[in-house]
Amino acid sequence: MHGRVESTTRVTPTIVRVVLGGEGLAGFALPPATDAYVNLALPPAGAPYGPVFEPAQVRESHAKEWWPARRRYTVRVWDAERGLLTIDFVVHGDEGVAGPWAAHARPGDVLVLEGPAGGYLPDPEADWHLMVGDESALPAIAASLSAVPAGVPVVVRLVCDDAAHELPLETPGDLDLLWLHRAGAPDPGGLILSSLRALDVPPGRVHAFVHGEADEIREVRRHLIAERGIDRSAMSCSPYWRRTMTDEAWRRVKSDFVAAMDSDVA
Repeated sequence: MHGRVESTTRVTPTIVRVVLGGEGLAGFALPPATDAYVNLALPPAGAPYGPVFEPAQVRESHAKEWWPARRRYTVRVWDAERGLLTIDFVVHGDEGVAGPWAAHARPGDVLVLEGPAGGYLPDPEADWHLMVGDESALPAIAASLSAVPAGVPVVVRLVCDDAAHELPLETPGDLDLLWLHRAGAPDPGGLILSSLRALDVPPGRVHAFVHGEADEIREVRRHLIAERGIDRSAMSCSPYWRRTMTDEAWRRVKSDFVAAMDSDVA
């Protein structure tokens, strides 16, 4: 499956929104999840194939140096009627693979992808919702907010660099939104944890979405389970990235990190 770039927009200093369309998206359909994601396949410069290709076939017929890099990105919006797929990319200059691709993408460029899949949907029976993360979790949180039932409390805590990196968020729920700014903070990595420790939580059963930087999310998870008494089954929790590692290095150790994180609170 593939899409062709229809447009690109820099919606914050570090987020580029790419809209894909075209016949290559025929048959695309979202699962019943608001954290739906696609697996992108980004070929190296000078790749002897493409731009439309089958990732599995490339791995079978080409040397490893020509294999496409694989990156997982959340679907920001799928417009089934118009056949348009929107993905937000966090861009930090030339760092990484997907970010630089998005920063330089132009109408007509091809992006090969597989999926979608997903596993989280705000529980309509929950008494309130908690959604925390950083820029990497923002697309899923934005999509999930639209699925919160009208009037139901939803607490959102999001980390970004400063006010210029904030995006408008809407929900039918009763929104308690706080943006936490790294700029000038004495402990940028502890912003979410500190904000949650100070939170006067709504009454009743919560359904939580906790995604972002690995070490931050690990501490938040430990707090919510051990100190707040939230059941693990009521939480979608995943470390999307790790500050001290490249994407490739993180992918190699992520499963071990998640296993250790899961064992933190017995």
